[in-house]
Amino acid sequence: MGTGAVVASVLLGLGGCASEAPKPTSTMTPEQVRGHADKSFEKLKMEEQGRSADPTMPR
Repeated sequence: MGTGAVVASVLLGLGGCASEAPKPTSTMTPEQVRGHADKSFEKLKMEEQGRSADPTMPR
């Protein structure tokens, strides 16, 4: 009876791990990637323009 309980718990443990479905990865379209890159580039340009206007900032 003790052996049966051990075997049952091992099978249930393995089955519990195997039943979890993998989560799908989020995919971005090339247009979304391009939009994010464009926004980041514009933000970087604005920061650089702000630095060149303030001569007190160390480089």
